[in-house]
This record gives sequence, C-alpha cells and structure tokens, in this order.
Amino acid sequence: MSLRIPALLALLAAISISAKSADQRPNIVLIMADDLGYGDVGCYGSTTSRTPNIDKLATGGLRLTDFHTNGPMCSPTRAATLTGMYQSRFGRRFESALSGATKEAGLPQKALTIAELLGKNGYATGMFGKWHLGYEEPYLPTQQGFDEFRGLVSGDGDFHTRVDRSGNADWWENQALRAEKEGYTTDLITQDSIDFIERHSEEPFFLYVPHLAIHFPWQGPEDPPHREVGANYLKDKWGIIPDRTNVSPHVTAMIESLDQSVGEIVSALQKAGLSENTLVIFTSDNGGYRDYAGGFKNISNMGPLRGQKATLYEGGHRVPAIFSWPGKIDPAVNNELIMTFDLFSTFAELAGIPPTTTKNLDGLNLTKFLFSGESVANRTIYWRMRADKAVRRGPWKLVQRGRQPVELYHLEKDIGETTNLAGAKPDLVKELLEGLAQWESEVDESAHAFEN
Repeated sequence: MSLRIPALLALLAAISISAKSADQRPNIVLIMADDLGYGDVGCYGSTTSRTPNIDKLATGGLRLTDFHTNGPMCSPTRAATLTGMYQSRFGRRFESALSGATKEAGLPQKALTIAELLGKNGYATGMFGKWHLGYEEPYLPTQQGFDEFRGLVSGDGDFHTRVDRSGNADWWENQALRAEKEGYTTDLITQDSIDFIERHSEEPFFLYVPHLAIHFPWQGPEDPPHREVGANYLKDKWGIIPDRTNVSPHVTAMIESLDQSVGEIVSALQKAGLSENTLVIFTSDNGGYRDYAGGFKNISNMGPLRGQKATLYEGGHRVPAIFSWPGKIDPAVNNELIMTFDLFSTFAELAGIPPTTTKNLDGLNLTKFLFSGESVANRTIYWRMRADKAVRRGPWKLVQRGRQPVELYHLEKDIGETTNLAGAKPDLVKELLEGLAQWESEVDESAHAFEN
C-alpha cells in the first residue's frame, strides 16, 4: 500500500486523453445522500418512507447489501471517495468531520481527486451539493478538479436560509458566496444537476451530487426556516422539532424529497438520450442517527444493524448502494464487500485512463465485478476514528472501542453484532490486531507527504 506522491503527480501531468473516442466514454453520475440509514429507503426495508424512484433504480440495477463507507461521518468518506485512498493518509483530522473552526484546513492540494483525473482526460466535471472538505480557498471544489460548483462548504446548513450552525451564510457558486439564493436546498441541488446534464449532453461528464439531506437541521420542504445570519446554532442545530421523541415525520419528508430528486435526475438523463451511456450510483456518506443527545429519537432507520452514525458498528458505515446502467449492469442483489474508495479506480477504468494511474491507490477497480460478474478480490479493510478502530476480513469483523475489550463478530451469521466471539477466536483476534497495527503505521507515515 505504499504511496509514491511524486510518481503519482508526474503521471497526472503526463496523462493524455484516452484513445477511446468521447462518444464511447460513459458519463458518470454519483448521487450521495447524507446520513441516510441502511433501512431508510423502501428497497432496503423501509415501511415509512415512499421512495419509488430509488426503488426503481434498484429494481433495474445492482443493489448491494454489503457496501460500506470509509468512515462513519461526513468528511472521511468524502475524502476517500474522491481520492481512492484511506482518508487516514491525509492525517487524523480527516477521520472525523472537518471542523469549521479550522478554516485553513482542507483536502490537501497534493491529493489527486477523481474530478482532476477525469477533467484532465476530457470530462466536464460538476459538483452540486455539500463539500465539507475545506471552507475557503485554496480548498474549494473548483480548486480540486471541479469545473463547476454550487452548494455549501460546511457540514450542514438550514435548508431554507442556507445558514450554517455558526451563523454564516453558506451557499456558493464556484468560488463566490451567493447567500441570496432562494428555495429548498434539495431542490436547488437537483435543478443545478439537471442544468449541468443538459449543457454537457454532447461530451462525457462526471456529475457529483452530494446531497445535504437527511443531515440536520431536520427540515422537510414544508417545515419552517430555523437559522438566521449572525446567530450561533452550535447548541441549537437540529431545526424546529415540536416532538423530540419523534423526529421521523421531518426526516421522512426529507427522504421523500431526496427520492424525488433522484427521479428527476434520472428523468433528465432519459430526456437527453443519455441513459444507455451513463453509470448512475446512489449511496450515502455514512449511516444515520437512531437518536441524538437532547432527547431526539426515532430519527433514522438502520434496519438490522447495530450502532449509528459516528460509531464503527455496522450502522455507522454499512449503507444503501445502487449501481444502475441500463443494458450494461444486470439487475441483481449482491453481497460482495465493497467500499466507497473503490469508486475512483472504477471511474478511471471506465474513462479509459491507464491503470498505472491507479495502481498505488487503496481502492479496487470494480469493472469486472459490475459488468462480468467476477467476485471482488479478498482483502482486509480498516476504519479508524479517534480512539475507535475496526477491521473487516471476509465475514469477520473486529471492533476496538478505545480501551474497551476487543470485540469480534461473524457478520454472515450475526449482522447485528450481538455475539462477541473474541474469546473463542484468540488467534484470529491476534492476527487482525497485528494487521491493524501495521496498517496504522503505514497510513500515519504516508500522511507526512500530504501535510499542507
């Protein structure tokens, strides 16, 4: 897993457009919900939210049941998804949500993003939605490979006023603040995404749609605005919730608005005649919250999974994931172990970019799995957030919560992580812990190369 930064940057500078003609290279649309729980949509078991568009995408595509985010919070997964590497390679601050208190920090410019790589190879690149990988220049999306950006840079914002929890206006157009924008955030993201599709229908494009929904403030389209510029909402960040014991009605409205967005984006692709040459992926950046400090309950649905957002149990990082490409990906349900950082190498392969560009990355190329039905290579994967760590190898998962006794689960038999088998499998525990220590040492060392 060694990383050679100079070699990677040299490759980027030398890469030329593939011999494949532009009309052969597919468009790529990545729709990423925020805090969507494993059981929050119909095709994953929800009985409360109506999600016909997401369900239809799943029925006609590949629905994964063992798909994981690289982190149980926002920024870690976004960093890993865009770079194809463990976020820990950029330093420990990327293992949890990137705070607005350190505005000078952001995804290192030395990091190669998939937007940069595709852009260098003739793709139009657009991002509309939540960034959360830097709050100011030079860490904005347009300085990380995106030709166009409209959305928010912070971790959350009022869905009506677009004010972040610190009381700052937070809605951008490329590198300029556009605080006067009116409308519901989910609708604005959708409109900008459709506009991008229509304007770039004659060239290959990469469209990244990281929605804010269903992150707090929990506001459906009909819920009232909550935040105003100048006030501090760090202790009042959840929105106007009359019944804290039942947040579900607000979240359900957000999920259904998100589903409508997915339907409108897919419809725009169909109207432009692009469906048969476009890979559409729908997923989430991490799991949701079942409950939250302050008495908030009945928020999100993790189905049979233990834990929730910000934990390394399955509920924190196992999320819905649907891959749709009519005529290319056969409809199916699959339980292969996939991670969000696998998307980078997969997108690069689809764009005809030489595999030498991605050989030093942590993620895998999924094209043979998606299009030929080949199994994904066996591997061991890791998570780390603050003092908590986890390891996954095959059906086995080790969880280490700070100084608590180590836990070991067999996920094929115990997806809810209820029976700790660590005492019965000491040799396996030892082996997994040794691998974890080696991985930590390696990624911590490589982080020095990305220090800003």
